[in-house]
Amino acid sequence: MAAKMSVEHYENFPVASILLPPALREPIAAIYAFARSADDFADEGDLPPAQRRALLGGYQAELDAIAHQQPTSHPIFLRLRPVIAQHALPLQLFRDLLDAFIQDIDKDRYANFAELMDYCRRSADPVGRLLLHLFGHATPENLLRSDAICSALQLINHWQDVGIDLSKGANGRIYLPHDDLVRFGLSANDLQHRIPSVDFCALLQFEVERARTLMRSGASLGWDLPGRIGLEIRAIVAGGLRILDKIEAAGFDVFNRRPVLSTLDWPIIFWRTLVRPL
Repeated sequence: MAAKMSVEHYENFPVASILLPPALREPIAAIYAFARSADDFADEGDLPPAQRRALLGGYQAELDAIAHQQPTSHPIFLRLRPVIAQHALPLQLFRDLLDAFIQDIDKDRYANFAELMDYCRRSADPVGRLLLHLFGHATPENLLRSDAICSALQLINHWQDVGIDLSKGANGRIYLPHDDLVRFGLSANDLQHRIPSVDFCALLQFEVERARTLMRSGASLGWDLPGRIGLEIRAIVAGGLRILDKIEAAGFDVFNRRPVLSTLDWPIIFWRTLVRPL
């Protein structure tokens, strides 16, 4: 879950939000430092794929060291290790994140929505699950609703970044499922032209509505959890839905106008965190 949409690094994570309980800001920052640095290994700079995989493999080895109670000297893990121990955070959630980052190095196409959602399960859902463990509210129902919110946030980020992702890697990265492209009469080559055609806009409208439905299916979590935690989640949901509104307002042309939140959007988001929809 993320308090901010569309930041340059690891979008699906709250960083020192003023809504978060002060005691949890450092643990969350430690987890964020892990996620951001690992994400940078996969996406940033000009390193060859083999070196990116090696760096992420080093992080996997550090998690193994924690699992086997072996020492570490890595600064990211010196900071993270006591957080994992104090809050009994499942190591598998960190491994899932690394697995998704490694996948981003080698995989740039998705055959269908189920395949994309499996990626979201590892690239986004662990974030919300870790936060619920920190908050002490990791019940089965809460985890499922958190997964819906986090996967929706990941989808929203994909849809606002269709144009940017086309520039990543050797062939460009396309998260729009292949079978959806075919359904709307499009191909990967069509996307490379970066033209918001009628067919492309219809496809993106379909994906936007699917993300909105998924987000709303988990939104009750923010109203059921108490205090700052619930308020934080409601702000996250409102921010994500606002990005979808802005994609629609741009006529689904995410090639020429990447929708982002601006100062004018925050009063709307604030209102939506206070007033429960009917």
